[in-house]
Amino acid sequence: MTHKVTTVWKEKMIFESDNPGGYSFNLGQTEENNDPYKPLRPKAVMLSSLAACSGLDIVSLAEKMRITFNDLKIKVEGELTEEHPKTYHTVSVDYHFYGKDLDESKINKAIALSVDKYCGVMEMFRQFAQVKTKTHFHNH
Repeated sequence: MTHKVTTVWKEKMIFESDNPGGYSFNLGQTEENNDPYKPLRPKAVMLSSLAACSGLDIVSLAEKMRITFNDLKIKVEGELTEEHPKTYHTVSVDYHFYGKDLDESKINKAIALSVDKYCGVMEMFRQFAQVKTKTHFHNH
């Protein structure tokens, strides 16, 4: 399978990119707080992609494994090198599960499957960064 995207320069430091699903979004950087383009920073989008990839695995596995939770938040933090080209050298992925009577054992199994087997973005990150994961359970 091949993914293709087209990215077009809009103006200043703003680019618009499509994706295979057909939706477009803006990338770049701006000094303006109310920039109408609301560009996403390219490196930060990589962290969001990592969270979404693993999250998609976990939600899919949860359905198959009959795991229930009310909410899932994935917080990803990347530490950049000091020298150019600045790349992530360490990435922390924190999974936060919210719900009543969370089945920690099953949830941990779903996370392990995502981290070790299914998440292609996680595997790509491992090629250039140390990836640390941690799980937090918020029972209420």
